[in-house]
Amino acid sequence: MGEQKKDKKFYPDYLSEIIVAILVASEILIILALLYYPSIGRQIDFTRPFQPKPEWYFLWLYQLVRYFPGKSAFIGTVAIPVVSVLLLLLIPYIDRGRNGRLKAIAAGSILLLMFLILTLLSVL
Repeated sequence: MGEQKKDKKFYPDYLSEIIVAILVASEILIILALLYYPSIGRQIDFTRPFQPKPEWYFLWLYQLVRYFPGKSAFIGTVAIPVVSVLLLLLIPYIDRGRNGRLKAIAAGSILLLMFLILTLLSVL
C-alpha cells in the first residue's frame, strides 16, 4: 500500500523505449524489404521492335506531337502546353467577375477533358 509511483524521466527511461521501438521497426522493414523486393520496370519482349513510350503523365503530350509533325511541331510541343499552363494559372482571375465561377469550371473542365482524351488516344 505504501508504494510510491516512480516518475519516468526522458533519459534513460523514455529514450531506451524509443530506441527499442526504432530498432524493432527497422528490423521489420529490412525483413519485409528482403522478402518482397520490387520488380524492376516493365518486362521486355525482345521479339517485337522497340517502340518507346513515355510515362502515363506525358502520354497526352506524346499524342499531341503526333498531330503536329514536321515544322508545326512547335505548336504541339510548346504553344499548346504553354497556353494550357497559362490558362490554369489564370483561373483565379477568370473566377472573378460576372459568371466567373462558370467560366473557371469550363476552363478547368476543357483542360481535364483534353488531358484525358489525348491520354486515352495514345494508349489505344
